[in-house]
Amino acid sequence: MAPSPARPTTPAGPPAGVVWDLGNVIVDWDASAAIAAGVGAEEAARFLAADDFDFMAWNHGCDAGGSWDDAEAAVAASHPHWAEHARSYRRHFAASLRGEVPGTADLLRELHAAGVPMWGLTNWSHELYPHAPRLFDVLGLLEDVVVSGTEGVAKPDPRVYRVVERRAGLPLARLAFVDDRADNVAAASALGMRGLVFTDADALRADLRALGLPLRA
Repeated sequence: MAPSPARPTTPAGPPAGVVWDLGNVIVDWDASAAIAAGVGAEEAARFLAADDFDFMAWNHGCDAGGSWDDAEAAVAASHPHWAEHARSYRRHFAASLRGEVPGTADLLRELHAAGVPMWGLTNWSHELYPHAPRLFDVLGLLEDVVVSGTEGVAKPDPRVYRVVERRAGLPLARLAFVDDRADNVAAASALGMRGLVFTDADALRADLRALGLPLRA
């Protein structure tokens, strides 16, 4: 039996930078708000809870580089009763961006003021991502944002973390990674990043301080 690949060694000392997920870490994203803008709240809830359609899997296809035209056409062909619900999501996407997640922007501002470099790594479609920097000035504090839909590969695929490594010019083991999804954090940790599962800004502040990053108590 072949030996398991060795886990990368994490250097001592604080991370040299932080990589941030965007949706539901920095930006409050609620797909139901966009769908409801087109078909109403009751129909949006029915669509997202449907037994015969997996919205998150469908959305992930565009996050991984798929075309929205193709995605909507596929729903119209396979689930015509959900076609208008699906089209409403893209049509009213800006309504899904509900504001900043409370407290997280303060962490970005403190780290930026302290000279800590930061990057974004987001599962977001190439077509819809431009809404984010237009609506959220805090994203301008990031050195760069790796958008999965632009790269054609989405978390938790290890290849997209390697894109961050190239853009940052730092080994992944020198970077902390924050995401609200445990599977994305597990994938990052397997590559040597110091992964943190986001629950709220206060807990994250404590976690980042524990790594040695310069944040107020």
